[in-house]
Amino acid sequence: MGLPVQYTLERIRLIQFRCFESLVFHPDTRCNLIVGPNARGKTSLLEAICVLLRLQSPRTPVLAPLTLHGRTGFGVEGMCSGRHLQMRYEMGRRRLCLDSVEQKLLREYLAVGRVAWFANSDRELIRGGSATRRRYLDFMGAQIDPNYLFHLRTYERAWKSRNLLLKEGADGKEIHAFDASLATAGEALAACRRELVDALMPLFSQAAKEIAGKEEAMRIHYKKGFQSDLHQELLASESEERRLRYTLVGVHRDELHLFLAGEPVLTFASEGQQRTVALALKLAQVRLLTEQTNAAPILLLDDIFGELDIDRRRRLLAHLPAQAQKIITVTSLKEIFGDISDAAVFEIEQNQLHRKK
Repeated sequence: MGLPVQYTLERIRLIQFRCFESLVFHPDTRCNLIVGPNARGKTSLLEAICVLLRLQSPRTPVLAPLTLHGRTGFGVEGMCSGRHLQMRYEMGRRRLCLDSVEQKLLREYLAVGRVAWFANSDRELIRGGSATRRRYLDFMGAQIDPNYLFHLRTYERAWKSRNLLLKEGADGKEIHAFDASLATAGEALAACRRELVDALMPLFSQAAKEIAGKEEAMRIHYKKGFQSDLHQELLASESEERRLRYTLVGVHRDELHLFLAGEPVLTFASEGQQRTVALALKLAQVRLLTEQTNAAPILLLDDIFGELDIDRRRRLLAHLPAQAQKIITVTSLKEIFGDISDAAVFEIEQNQLHRKK
């Protein structure tokens, strides 16, 4: 089955997910506007789409909080690009089916759909800690390179096990048993992240210019959390690690630095420029996903327009890929400055969606 020119969600059903006992959504193939006041479940609907397609929430690192209060689990199922996806989470265990066949491995399931998520929380890409920027790279990398997620999960398992042993004061032989797998996965993951940032850089610069409406000297720089030979650096840091009781070197300390005119964005850029950087990072992500997978990802934009000035709203909408399926939440249609005559408009009230004529 060849790749589509765009990834398309045809239907999704939520079961005991967040505030919804049950909800079915049939989006249009191009632009969809979900309209409703805050705290009505708009964000939860977009979150469910992300969970169905990527098996992770952009709002929480664990799945348990997604369950409707008083229930023991949740489910999401739907059709994307002609494939039937089912995901059930119950009592800490996840069950996946693709075209009604249970999946033990993730690769084929995750190949069905690609998504890009825009939200007000994107400002944390500038203001938040380095873990936020690593998650940005990981969410993108896992959708581009099928080996990325394998390297990431292998590294995380070894790192957590090693940290637990350090915390417990285990002997060196036990601790160093994880060094080889940590180093192999870490160096592979660092190489993936380096390639990712190199490919992202020109797209980021162009996106920043488009959103700002003028040339901005913005750049990104990847700095890995070790020098050259991770295995040797783990051995060399043993005494200090034993004193502090955690792993000191590795890709869990990678950083993505953001610069404006050679100065850190966080301390040098204005509020508007920081917003431009965050949007440019996300728009560059969309373009890289499109380039690398030969198909436009599904775009999920969650209530971001109220935080943007009119010019940035217009520029962002104008530079989103025209062929991409867009699902946009707003509190009012007045937030959209642009032609919405072709958009499908849905109102959300009392935990149900109603399409406007």
